[in-house]
Formats: sequence, C-alpha cells, structure tokens
Amino acid sequence: MIGWLNGSLLDGTRHALSVSDRGFLLGDGLYETIRVTNGEAAHLERHLARLAHGAAVIGLPLPAVDVAAAVAAVITANALQAGSLRLTITRGSGPRGLLPPDAPDPTLLITAFPTSPQAAAAHVIVASRTRRNEHSPLAGIKSTNCLDNIIARLEARDCGADDALLLNTAGRIAEASAANVFALIGGVWLTPPVAEGALPGITRARILETGGREASLTVDDLLNADEIVLTSSLGIRAVKALAGKDLPANGPGASRLARVLFG
Repeated sequence: MIGWLNGSLLDGTRHALSVSDRGFLLGDGLYETIRVTNGEAAHLERHLARLAHGAAVIGLPLPAVDVAAAVAAVITANALQAGSLRLTITRGSGPRGLLPPDAPDPTLLITAFPTSPQAAAAHVIVASRTRRNEHSPLAGIKSTNCLDNIIARLEARDCGADDALLLNTAGRIAEASAANVFALIGGVWLTPPVAEGALPGITRARILETGGREASLTVDDLLNADEIVLTSSLGIRAVKALAGKDLPANGPGASRLARVLFG
C-alpha cells in the first residue's frame, strides 16, 4: 500500500523514520484510525478535531499541512474504496532525554489498509493486570503509547478471549482495549463517561447523538445487560460472553445500531 510521510507519497516498503524520532523512542505522539467508505474518509472533520484536541493536551504543534488533502491523496493513490487509514503524528526528532526540543519538527505519517473481515461476536474478560487511570490526561486522547491496552489484550489472549475491558482506579468500567463499550439496559445504550476513563470515540459520540447516554457502569451492570457491544470507528462488535458468562450476541439492539451507524 502507498502511504504519505512528511509531504510525500511513498511505497509502503520505503517508509523510514529517524532513529531519534520521539514517537519511536518515547511514544510521544498521537494517532487516528479512520474508516474509508465509498472512497472517502468517514467523519474526517471529527477525527481531525480530536487530533487537534489531543495535540493541545500534550503541547504538540501540528504541522502546517493540509491533512485532508494528504488523506485524499493516499486514498486516491491506493484506489481505496473501502478500508481504513491510520494517521500518526509524533513530535519528531529530539535530543536524548524526556524534554522535547524548543522548536519540534513533527512527523506525520498516513498509512492505508484494506477492509478487514467482519469480526465474530467477542468473548471478553475483565483485565486484572492493568487499569485505566481516569485522572491522567492521556486517558482522553489517542496517544501512541498504548502499553496499558497491549497488556490488557495480551491478558485476553492468554485467557483464550478476544478482548479485555479495563476498569478505572475506582473499579468501574472505562473501555475495552481498543474500543468503547456500550450496554443495552432498559432499552437504552449506556456507555461510561469520559470522566471515568473512556476515550471520546467518534462512533461513541454518534451513538450518544442518536439516543445513547453516559452512565457509570460496573461489571455487574454489564453482566445483567440485555446486550453489550464494542464500538470503534471501524464498526460494531457484539459481545457473546463476559467473564465466563454467556450473553445474547448479535441481538436486535446491536443489529439495529449497526444499521443506523454503518448502513
């Protein structure tokens, strides 16, 4: 696949980052995963707004680049009608140590991916090896430092599960390793508030705009829910089992929600 790196379209095998890039060395960066449908980046303005917010949180200057034009160029170069893009921005190269240079030169990389097969309903556990720190500014942004998420997903794999839910420091549900979580309770789709450690997901926001609500949720709340789904910009995945308890999978609520959001 053809990607975009700092102003140039490049074959996927030729992308090269500096050995002093802070994104590689320190996880000093942000990313967005963007769905491509009918040859267009879905909800691009929302993704760029979230990227700008994250950049402001960590004090990362965004490059003076027409990102929308770069995204369109990658889609065109790959003749990508359906799939996804990953937009990654780092603070660029810097000296040894934690403090960045006074005038950083950010790295911007856009990579393209074909459509992945539809994932089957998920068997999910509750992560025990790590928790989401809802008090950290990183909890609300798409940081390239995903080690908590990786630890949770490894635990899920070791348990023979597909994903893991992360609790926050108060023991309430925050999110899944790479998705928001919604529970259908009393006919309403409920999801943890951002203040509980949930990422402000793009699909999450769309569900809230169509009648979903924020609510603090516990593991017991989910175990007693009518349905549970994991949501991301790439789609909706039903949950068929949580912590060893079977749940209704691909129920009418999840199917209806998927049709409303993704057609």
